[in-house]
Amino acid sequence: MLERSKARRQALNILYQREITGDAVTRILAEGSYNDEGGEPSEFCRQLVLGVESNQERIDETISATSENWSIGRMPLVDRSILRLAVFEILYAQDIPDSVSINEAVELAKCYGGDDSSKFVNGVLGRLAERFATGEGAGQGSDG
Repeated sequence: MLERSKARRQALNILYQREITGDAVTRILAEGSYNDEGGEPSEFCRQLVLGVESNQERIDETISATSENWSIGRMPLVDRSILRLAVFEILYAQDIPDSVSINEAVELAKCYGGDDSSKFVNGVLGRLAERFATGEGAGQGSDG
């Protein structure tokens, strides 16, 4: 479990750097400039960041539909990156329970976000999980 938490921290660093620089994930991975954890990113980290990049349109639509009164562009960069990471897991990583993805995202928000980031992230992801539980999130886990 700790390895996946470390991979998520690395993934957040990569996604945040992508937000700042506009560089593709593959370029950031190749340069290794994101890495304050030491060592190469795990396969799980690579899956996360490449998955977010490949599915960003659907991920952002999902976040926008779930976040009340907050557009994607208005969200702080760290919060947006954390949400993208967690929503990717919820939509596409069938082996990870939604509750784990939400908890990990909240922990990242506590570490790297602002004072209210963890509450905001928890609220958005909690609403998303509720929608899926009630069938409103049709298409969960599908590729299209």
